[in-house]
Parts: sequence; C-alpha cells; structure tokens
Amino acid sequence: MSQPYYLQGSPFTVRMNSLIGWLARHGVSLLGSQELSVRGRKSGQLQRIPVNPHTHEGVQYLVSARGHSQWVRNMRAAGGGELRVGRRTRAFTAVEIADDEQKMIIIRAYLERWGWEVNQYFKGITAKSTDSELLAACPDHPVFRITVES
Repeated sequence: MSQPYYLQGSPFTVRMNSLIGWLARHGVSLLGSQELSVRGRKSGQLQRIPVNPHTHEGVQYLVSARGHSQWVRNMRAAGGGELRVGRRTRAFTAVEIADDEQKMIIIRAYLERWGWEVNQYFKGITAKSTDSELLAACPDHPVFRITVES
C-alpha cells in the first residue's frame, strides 16, 4: 500500500506561511487567509497554520492543497478547531467529505478561486480539468466541511 499524498513545503514556503499566519493573528487577512488552530493528536498542543477557507453554496470548507498534512491528520482526530483573524476567533466542528462528485465540485470551485496560489500542489489538475481527472485527484486532497459553533 502506498503512502498518502503529501507535498512538504520548501523552506521559503514555510517562512511565508509563518508570515501569513503571523499577519492573520494580528488582524491582517491576505485575500481571505485565516489562521487555523487545531489540537495536535499526539502532543495535545495547538498547532497553527494559515489556510484559505472556501465558501461554496453558503457552506464553508477547508481544502488541503498539499495533501494528507499534519493539520489534516490532527483535524481528523480533533473533529474541529478554530479560525482566527486578529482578535476574532471562530470555533468550528469539521466533517471530512468523501471522495465523490460533491468533493469534486468543491475542489473545482476551490481551484477557480485559489488556483493561482495552489495549482502547483495539484499535479497538473486545474479548475478546467475534466470531471474524471478531478475525481482521480480527490483522494490526494482532503476536504472538510466546517460548521462554526454559536
């Protein structure tokens, strides 16, 4: 059995993510970016990473462009987390979406919005790819439907 897809960030990308996360923590969202905090499944400590929450048909999603990353594994264990921009923190629950046509539609919409930033992580898949190409890519890119807690 092969390992799940994961594309580790370069040192430059790691530094940029740190900067984007720091900006979000201090109230500056770059084109909708927010800081995700999710409890580590082993350490129990909050892990933070910048993400681009995506709204499709009134529902919010988190898409992992880089694949089965640590935040994805932690989200599966924790079942939710927090999104932050400045002092505004929103706790949420998360449900992973199955690899089906709904997920394909969400990924296509995500690539339409964020493709300029994330296409390089999708191994040639773009918003203009065929349905069958997108469906084939679904297992490599976890998607979570998030529901903000009241």
